[in-house]
Amino acid sequence: MTIIYTHEDCLGHVEPTGHPEQHARLKSVAAALEGIAGLDRRAAPLGAEAEIARCHPESYIARVHDAVPTAGLAQLDADTYLSPGSWNAALRGVGGICAAVDAVLGGEDRNAFVACRPPGHHAEREKSMGFCLFGNAAIAAKRALDHHGLARVAVVDFDVHHGNGTQDLLWNEARTLFCSSHQMPLYPGSGAADERGAHDNVLNLPLAPGSGGVEMRRAYERVILPAVDAFRPDLIVISAGFDAHAADPLAQLEWQAEDFGWLTAELCTLAETHCGGRVVSTLEGGYDLQALGESAARHVRELMERCG
Repeated sequence: MTIIYTHEDCLGHVEPTGHPEQHARLKSVAAALEGIAGLDRRAAPLGAEAEIARCHPESYIARVHDAVPTAGLAQLDADTYLSPGSWNAALRGVGGICAAVDAVLGGEDRNAFVACRPPGHHAEREKSMGFCLFGNAAIAAKRALDHHGLARVAVVDFDVHHGNGTQDLLWNEARTLFCSSHQMPLYPGSGAADERGAHDNVLNLPLAPGSGGVEMRRAYERVILPAVDAFRPDLIVISAGFDAHAADPLAQLEWQAEDFGWLTAELCTLAETHCGGRVVSTLEGGYDLQALGESAARHVRELMERCG
């Protein structure tokens, strides 16, 4: 089985009407996963602030906490908002990803998917942005390294937007390899191929608007998959954004659900080769509700195929 972590608290993170990162995203994912039998469904626990502090300074954590309103909405930047339920929602994301790391590394299952929101890969060390508060994928990598004693963790981000936050949080971490494929040009404007990290531990793969699944597969086979293979990770963490889908309103890549399935299978194959199939995946973007649900379900079905 694949373990699924989620929690209804993540529906309590409320955005303004018309905002793309709406709570209906999580409902769409949940509905799509309902049709998959055999999942090990678990409630995401509340994460500890000490886990967030693996990547973000305490002053930043306190600033986000103190900005949460008692009523209405508070705005952190042009498109990142807080509502009264945002703090618990964010803690469920942190708690879910840490529980997923613990379960997979503890041998409870070979992989897990964390279906929580808000997403995390744009959150920099001291800056919330792009709908994101805390860097869940980077926190997962740091817990695996520092709590479980792994030597190498690869983080692969296939969200259509560059994972600038994860890159920032892992820039100086020589025990990680961060790989991001993303449309360029597009928000947030970072992710050029010459951004390499302090230890040559960052690999960015910009993709042109209008390019589709065939181009993506060739690029991954040429660049990212060989790099992950050479890195020989003890765990693979996936930032699973599904906004590269052709139907997504915020970008112009032309992927289909089967492309996310292919990519998931390829990453699982590398995990089987190097780390006993151990993969932890966390939900990032995806803003067409039907495409999001279909793509997330395809992702999870591929994870399940690799269990056992």
